[in-house]
Amino acid sequence: MIRWNKHPLIAFISSHIIEYPTPLNLNYMWSFGSAAGLCLVLQIITGIFLAMHYTPHIDYAFSSVEHIMRDVNNGWLIRYLHANGASIFFIVVYCHIFRGLYYGSYIKPRELLWASGVVIFILMMATAFMGYVLPWGQMSFWGVTVITNLFSAIPFIGKSIVEWLWGGFSVDNATLNRFFSFHYLIPFLIAGMTIVHLSLLHQHGSNNPIGVESKGNKIPFYPYFYVKDLLSFFILIWVFSFFVFFHPNVMGHPDNYIPADSLKTPAHIVPEWYFLPFYAILRAIPHKVGGVVMMGASLIILFFLPFIHLAKIRSGTFRLAYRGVFWVILLNFLALMWLGQKPVAPPYIGVGQVVTFVYFCLFAIGVPVSGLIDSYLAKPHLLFKD
Repeated sequence: MIRWNKHPLIAFISSHIIEYPTPLNLNYMWSFGSAAGLCLVLQIITGIFLAMHYTPHIDYAFSSVEHIMRDVNNGWLIRYLHANGASIFFIVVYCHIFRGLYYGSYIKPRELLWASGVVIFILMMATAFMGYVLPWGQMSFWGVTVITNLFSAIPFIGKSIVEWLWGGFSVDNATLNRFFSFHYLIPFLIAGMTIVHLSLLHQHGSNNPIGVESKGNKIPFYPYFYVKDLLSFFILIWVFSFFVFFHPNVMGHPDNYIPADSLKTPAHIVPEWYFLPFYAILRAIPHKVGGVVMMGASLIILFFLPFIHLAKIRSGTFRLAYRGVFWVILLNFLALMWLGQKPVAPPYIGVGQVVTFVYFCLFAIGVPVSGLIDSYLAKPHLLFKD
């Protein structure tokens, strides 16, 4: 007879979920992590069902999506859940990232936790890009053509990498097959990285709004904090349902309902909204290689945040200078998102270059300098050491 209270699985769930010590003062901003996990599970489940009816062939891909929408029982619901789920997923993750930036969740001893989260974010972007190709509409075809061509900027081996990605000398059936395979498999890699992310989180525990490391003043996750997560789930489901049932195409591009045509280029090629800030950085640099390098650097710089934090205070709650830098970072990010959908023409080119320059200055100069200023201004009783 199995003694359930001694079973390893039950003990694991009890220690890492039910009895997990949670800081007493966590607010609803800490619910975005669990909401992101819910979105990931939903994306994997709906993706599996869509893969049962999707045909990864350039002659049938667009028709198979229409078949899912029109002929498969509740196929329209599954596809809209998956398509809008990607946007909701990114909204939740962006909120999760900016919450971490504001409250200093990237600071020692959570450097690896932050780095694993950035890796998950990059894997999400790769997965979403490959998924956008699969409907094989006009934006899908020309989006993959433009983005994969960026790899040709790599010296010496760029052209070979592009041909390997394409599976030939142009975007064709082999390209679609490869992107479908990777789009199906990478989410399981993301799920694995999420487990690593959670294990690193439980190693040092959650950060909190005031940034004070304390082994006391903690309560079990259940039944206290899970109620906040449950309320956040209901709000997320309500927002999600609003888009799925009332505005399912508002976050997509209408040109993607036109079958892919290699002989007809769309008037304005734009990626999905969650790629727009990085697309704006790419376009801001007139040189192809420079644009690719700066776009990559805009993500790589996130890994260095724990090492350029110079303040003795962790949370933005008590950091006057850093709070100003944080809100400028957020406004700068939104400005890049707005510029990413604008045509490559004056005055957007010049504005994009200025905003891109400010983006890198904020991280490379604004974050460390604000840390020094806050440390200087802080009163002795606010100098919380790690």
